[in-house]
Amino acid sequence: MKFIPIYASAGITGFESPAAEYLQQSLNLDEILIEHPSATFIVQAKGDSMQGVGIFDGDILVVDRHLTVKNLDVIVACFNGEFVCKILDLNNRLLLSANKDNEPVAITSNEMFTLEGVVSKSIRCHRPSNFFGQR
Repeated sequence: MKFIPIYASAGITGFESPAAEYLQQSLNLDEILIEHPSATFIVQAKGDSMQGVGIFDGDILVVDRHLTVKNLDVIVACFNGEFVCKILDLNNRLLLSANKDNEPVAITSNEMFTLEGVVSKSIRCHRPSNFFGQR
């Protein structure tokens, strides 16, 4: 893949393409998106509970198991048999949504909770992708 360093603006000027002035440079998205390949997996977000932090339904999440979780990190976990993406409040043992319509959920000793990894990046798809069978 080739990378052309252009900063896009929303305006349309009708002038010659700015790409004509740049040389192509190599770009490997794996190197940009994935810091720890053997400890990283990709999932697709479902629902609206994380919109407050910019994660929307259908976004792609890069989840890194190598990262040490910090208080208020966005994480993917298995909670009572269901995979969830939430903000982890370590101090209060809560799973927080980034949508004011959703209440915090306590992680008690009665709950089954497994941290799967820290969300290091999210990618917005503006068209459905067949990667997740969306066509």
